Amino acid sequence: MLFRSPIKGMDVSHYQGDIDFNKAKADGIEFAMIRAGYGWKDWENQTDRQYYSNMSKAKRAGVARGAYLYSYALTPEDAKLEADFFLHLIGGYHLEYPVAYDVEDASQANLGKERLTEIADTFLTRVQNAGYYVCLYTNLDWITYRYDMNKLKKFDVWYAQYNDRPTYNGQFGMWQHTSKGKVNGVSGNVDLDWSYVDYPSVMKRVGLNGFPKNCGT
Repeated sequence: MLFRSPIKGMDVSHYQGDIDFNKAKADGIEFAMIRAGYGWKDWENQTDRQYYSNMSKAKRAGVARGAYLYSYALTPEDAKLEADFFLHLIGGYHLEYPVAYDVEDASQANLGKERLTEIADTFLTRVQNAGYYVCLYTNLDWITYRYDMNKLKKFDVWYAQYNDRPTYNGQFGMWQHTSKGKVNGVSGNVDLDWSYVDYPSVMKRVGLNGFPKNCGT
């Protein structure tokens, strides 16, 4: 990885409504993790209704983009179907930031460490094998008690902890540090993130997330 000074980003979905990414960019936002959808059962209705708009507006404003899928998978077979849905949604884009799997639903919390680890590994491996830089969105409780991180350490982590500083001692590339951020161009609260990796350079050098290999910076 190419490490760098932290840069400011946000993660968004339809809950933030119609975002003015130009104002957000002027307010210091350099990247956005954009929710593509959730689950897998109904592709049309489970695509985030602001996804395509957010992707387009972020690009025009010069805000680098990543994407994530919110999971409802209860089995590895479900995770495969979610991966296929996600790949459909992100296909054709050039994404400078990782594509992430958000597993945190209450319906999944008591599936057990072995099952949850297998679900995450199944999804992330499937998307990674399609040419994407993947990461697991998680928090202190899940990363400590609900996953076998020895089996998932091959993947990057987007870590959520609303604190002055993260207390997790493991490695992670992005830190979601608040759900109550304020950004010009965004109505109400928004999740804010710090990125510690020069992801755009990684994607373009290695040729991931839709970029050809060694395409420059």
